[in-house]
Amino acid sequence: MKTLRDLKVGDTATVVKLHGEGALKRRIMDMGLTKGTELYVRKVAPLGDPMELTVRGYELSVRKGDAELIEVQ
Repeated sequence: MKTLRDLKVGDTATVVKLHGEGALKRRIMDMGLTKGTELYVRKVAPLGDPMELTVRGYELSVRKGDAELIEVQ
């Protein structure tokens, strides 16, 4: 299983599945990260947290903990 956290700067991926439960899963979905969504990794902070993504035409920052819950291909 490859997660969003495994991606490097410049990688493009498609969301396959969201793991997690309840409010956390809902928050991820509200940010626009739903099944089938394409994303591009723009930057990663010097210490690796957070990651900056381009999703649906806007910039989104995601923490490592949340990135581990997003399965991509």
